[in-house]
Amino acid sequence: MTIEQARTRIETLRKTIARHARLYYENDAPEISDYEYDALFRELTELEDAWPELAVQDSPTKRVGGKASEKFAKVTHPVKMGSLTDVFDADELRAFLTRTRDALLEDGAPAEEILFTVEPKIDGLSVCLTYENGALVLGATRGNGTIGENVTENIAVIDDIPHTLTAPVNLAVRGEVYMPHESFAALNEKREAAGEKLWANPRNAAAGNLRRLDSAGTKEAGLSIFVFNYQTGDLWTDGHTPASHRETIDRMAELGLKTIRIQTVTADIEAVVEAVTEIGRMRENLPYDIDGAVVKIDSLSQRTILGEGPSTPKWAAAYKYPPEQKITRLLDIEVQVGRTGVLTPTAILEPVKLAGTTVSRATLHNIDIIRERDVRLGDWVKVQKAGDIIPEIVGSVPEKRDGSETVFAFPEKCPSCGETLIWDDAGEEEDAVQESDTVTDTATGTLRCVNPGCPAQLERRITHFASRGAMNIDGLGPALVKLFIDNRLAGDVGDLYALRKEDIAALPRMGEKSAANLLAALETSKTAGGERLLYALGIRHVGEAAAEAIIGRFGSVEALFAVTAEDLCQVDDIGGITADMVVRHFALPETRAIVDKLTAAGVQTAGKSASAQEDTGSGPETTEAAADFTGLTFVLTGTLSTMTRDEATAKIKQRGGKATGSVSSKTSYVVAGEAAGSKLAKAESLGIKVLTEEEFIAML
Repeated sequence: MTIEQARTRIETLRKTIARHARLYYENDAPEISDYEYDALFRELTELEDAWPELAVQDSPTKRVGGKASEKFAKVTHPVKMGSLTDVFDADELRAFLTRTRDALLEDGAPAEEILFTVEPKIDGLSVCLTYENGALVLGATRGNGTIGENVTENIAVIDDIPHTLTAPVNLAVRGEVYMPHESFAALNEKREAAGEKLWANPRNAAAGNLRRLDSAGTKEAGLSIFVFNYQTGDLWTDGHTPASHRETIDRMAELGLKTIRIQTVTADIEAVVEAVTEIGRMRENLPYDIDGAVVKIDSLSQRTILGEGPSTPKWAAAYKYPPEQKITRLLDIEVQVGRTGVLTPTAILEPVKLAGTTVSRATLHNIDIIRERDVRLGDWVKVQKAGDIIPEIVGSVPEKRDGSETVFAFPEKCPSCGETLIWDDAGEEEDAVQESDTVTDTATGTLRCVNPGCPAQLERRITHFASRGAMNIDGLGPALVKLFIDNRLAGDVGDLYALRKEDIAALPRMGEKSAANLLAALETSKTAGGERLLYALGIRHVGEAAAEAIIGRFGSVEALFAVTAEDLCQVDDIGGITADMVVRHFALPETRAIVDKLTAAGVQTAGKSASAQEDTGSGPETTEAAADFTGLTFVLTGTLSTMTRDEATAKIKQRGGKATGSVSSKTSYVVAGEAAGSKLAKAESLGIKVLTEEEFIAML
């Protein structure tokens, strides 16, 4: 591999890892499994080690976790809550154990025996609990390892967390808040009955409910905790100092804290490997999720000798189990129509228990996947959960075939509306759609229904419109959307704002109170702003960031009826494909009719920043001395000492400027905080003006 190839791969990995870290730590919505994420992380680490001249301070390998949410007060942890080195097989584990033992022996052959502890790695949300004189005074999430979120009110309603310990000690401990399988099943059953979106897995549910703004909701979620590490303080009131991890675990249990009792302590490397293997065998039958096993040096003094690496301790490692796979029979393949008309095949399976839940359906994505994985109706197939969330078929088991299996063929007509389907076979890059009279066995790509009146697309379009990232209409889930469509109450998203209380209340499982709540949520959504409205319209390739950039440039959804593709391509990060999709969408008479309905109902089509400036004449923070950043584009890099990046971004937007995530020839200024990395280097290479934090504040 050349240095340029390494540079390209490193940059790709950094972007990919940063995105998945945001999804996992900040949005509680991971798209890949821990196993897949850790493999990407390890590849990046190895490349940076091999090419040290390409390493930068703001690399994901130099950070821990995610940033603390703005919803909660910040907390600085008494001891850094770091992550662990990952190993993926028995040989890697043996290498870690041997390396660790040799390092201690080289240091001078410690008098005490070198012992390792092995325990399950709970799949939840890491927290720090602080007690003063035996009383709980603080509960905080890990955040970035140094600064977390103050979630004390929510921590206090978890039954397994004592408010008072059995002795008046001062200490901080680390634990993992998780959701037991029983609580997860009960919570999703309740959400399904209410027509709400189901939680994807117990880890997401635990993280989401611990970080709620109402502690009553946290209590109802049925969360639990395992405390697994002593951070700092006095475990004993008589001045005794703990010598080992085992000793701290036993003492924390005596104090009333719930600790992990599945533990092995041994000096034998093969016994450690066997203990890890045994925990893997137990995984399916545990009442909670685990995503690995943790191996640590037992002696606290030996841990001190080994010390810490840049982002992980040298005395511990996490063994990561690969995604669990099961074999079951494929009974049928159903074809579903999405909101953009794409037909997606879904496998119907003989129910099988997988990663804590019973699976009877799995995604097959498209015809190419079915062919590539040689999946036939009646096959025995291997199933796993992609990202430990979405069941998918990995492949067939040909040796179990008996000759009765049949090759699957896509329908020629849309299963929802009966219209002829077309192949979108040029892919996302070209976005060219070619018509076909028949669905052939050799056709490839994406099959699509382009009928704008297709009922299945309508249901998904309205559901998307009401979703949290879009108009955030609380209580309007897929089940209720289907009821509206079936009862002819909603023919498009504009009809939602014409709903009457009596019509809603008359629907099954509704009533006066539910109808009133939904109408209130609809009224609130009217002020969501043009950015969210554009995203809510569900235009292909227009995500939340693209919608914000477009409205930031043109001011309102209404203005988009007059823009050209060339106009849109002048917006940062908007390419030709996205521009073409927006222009096509706003050329449709259906779009004009929907926006007219929304406007007549009082839905805000202008962007939030534009509306704020209209209301105040100058923007929320603009004063006589404030600068005008209109036409300027800023990129922030490194850590700012006087404000967060979100706060700096808000100040830029309030003054009419733009803040983007990448440096280009269109960038006006790069604001460089502490430990600025590759963005600073790129700015210097392009000759772009670089501002210190002090210079940036002066500009404000």
